[in-house]
Amino acid sequence: MDFFNSALGKNITFVRPAYFIISGLSGIPNIKHYYVFLFFVYIVSVLGNTIVMAVIYLDYNLRAPKYIAVFNLAFVDLFGNSALVPKLLDIFLFNHRYIPYNDCLTFLFFCYTCLSMQSFNLVALSYDRLVAIIFPLHYQVKVTHRFMLSLIASFWVFVIIAVLIAVGLLTRLSFCKSVVINSYFCDHGQIYRLACNDHFPNYAISCFYPVLIFWLPLFFILLSYLYICCTLAKVATVQQGLKAFKTCIGHLSLVAIYFIPLLTTFTLMENIHPNARIINLSLTSVFPPMLNPIIYVLQTQEIRESVKRLLKVGRKSKIILKN
Repeated sequence: MDFFNSALGKNITFVRPAYFIISGLSGIPNIKHYYVFLFFVYIVSVLGNTIVMAVIYLDYNLRAPKYIAVFNLAFVDLFGNSALVPKLLDIFLFNHRYIPYNDCLTFLFFCYTCLSMQSFNLVALSYDRLVAIIFPLHYQVKVTHRFMLSLIASFWVFVIIAVLIAVGLLTRLSFCKSVVINSYFCDHGQIYRLACNDHFPNYAISCFYPVLIFWLPLFFILLSYLYICCTLAKVATVQQGLKAFKTCIGHLSLVAIYFIPLLTTFTLMENIHPNARIINLSLTSVFPPMLNPIIYVLQTQEIRESVKRLLKVGRKSKIILKN
């Protein structure tokens, strides 16, 4: 098997289709109402993440390294939802189910890049909580602006390269039969299964990447919180431990919202109905970006206070302008 060109030296005509067809949900009456619902979720997500980014940018009190990761998480949520939902609405509400080959791969790249970056953003935030609670005296030295920027940048580079490899391997496939993708977007797993030549490298990627991009980050996050709990149990009173752990509730909520439905769907993918898989994955793609800013505003005292300060400044400015 030639890894890069499986059609080479074999009696196979290499076929690159002009377009793919996105099937979406089938056999469900009034399904357009579901896509309208996703549109409203998208609007809330855009407003929420824009507000979080604006608050962090405008308030100089939120210049801690932690908020670099929070800002990046809001940016990824906004960017990812904007890459997915408008195109999804165009495909299903306006019935533009035919998507050109190159556009489909580009669509896939942006969706998977943002989905993967959410996972690594949560790793960055868990590391911040780990150092802040376990090594509070060394926090200013260990978690600097430069370190956090470097960490986030390295995650971006890693994810982009990983997704580019997956997309590059799709270009070696020949599609001589069906071009119908049984998903709501250009789904990597559904695309490579349509190939009529050898797709083992793509299959290997589809098995390896979930471990690398989802399971390993989740393992690190759970391990970090296990270490936090063990340390607090040894050195702190119950009241001190609860006070310290309270600062992690927002992050743990984000971890649960992101990982539980995503990994459940990936684990049971072969055993659930295609419509159920599509609904689960679409909700998993759009709900965390909507809930993340709401959770951070409600759970993070600094952001709540910052929002109050900015609102007061806005009211004072209006009063001055009126006078």
